[in-house]
Amino acid sequence: MEGPTEDMITSPHPGGAARTTDEVLDGVDLSGRTALVTGATSGLGAETARSMAAAGATVVLAARDFDAAVDRARRIRELHPNADLDVIGLDLTDLNSVRAAAGILALRRTGLDLLINNAGVMYPPLIRTGNGFELQFATNYLGHFLLTTQLLPVLAATGVRTGRPARVITLSSDAHHAYAIDLQDPHCWQRPYDKFVAYAQSKAANVLMTVELQRRLATAPVAAYAVHPGVCVTGLARFMSRDDFAEMRRLSAGAPDRLDHPKSVEQAAATSVWAATAAELDAHRGAYLADCAIGRAADHATDPDTALALWELSTRLTAPH
Repeated sequence: MEGPTEDMITSPHPGGAARTTDEVLDGVDLSGRTALVTGATSGLGAETARSMAAAGATVVLAARDFDAAVDRARRIRELHPNADLDVIGLDLTDLNSVRAAAGILALRRTGLDLLINNAGVMYPPLIRTGNGFELQFATNYLGHFLLTTQLLPVLAATGVRTGRPARVITLSSDAHHAYAIDLQDPHCWQRPYDKFVAYAQSKAANVLMTVELQRRLATAPVAAYAVHPGVCVTGLARFMSRDDFAEMRRLSAGAPDRLDHPKSVEQAAATSVWAATAAELDAHRGAYLADCAIGRAADHATDPDTALALWELSTRLTAPH
């Protein structure tokens, strides 16, 4: 679910919600920049990777299914024969896999200019990872937290070398407005599992990570942004039943048109590439973005004390054992 956006700040781009990736990148030359996109085999991740490669970036497609990532790279190259692509295996639910991928990426000569934390899962039944973590929190947030913290030295070094701040873009959702994170029991070990609550708190965690990350990066050549892509029909909804769609509609009562008129994949991925490339965002580090504009996240997702507490909890949860 991507929920209501009644509190959006007016977009500096007319029709921001309808812009596509190619429109955002029209005239933008990303030659010499390296971008990592998680969840790049389908949906928004695949379109983000395609559009940035078309604009000249070296794009690393990261995915749990390595063969699917190779196939996606092949499809992108069929569309853009000069695309500079690479593939890496990354299972966000496996902390050892995340560390291994980060180690490989740290060795790249080109460094890393753009980290796009795109991968996600939505509304599955209760599934636990090998660490006992709840799947949505582990995939949408915790794996990306570890990946980001592991890659910060690479991002900062790239920013110093290029003289241009590296960027971390993390996909959230306006669904985070519905429920705050439960720092006492984020993995539903004690409380009953509710797929909608779990998804919302994972997306709130994405915003909170951006808030604390930007605080820690105050003097570093790295900028962080959280992105709400908007409602779009992709494989992310594969776990949803008819009842789940009814509940989504109830939770989105403030903006029913969003469900009745979903964005195309190219429109939904546009804010991610805008976040990665728009020069005007240098003055708005740490912002929450939607419809290629600066938006407002919920108060519970931007509280600095909660952001710090979540960061400290996440550091403990992802520490090697």
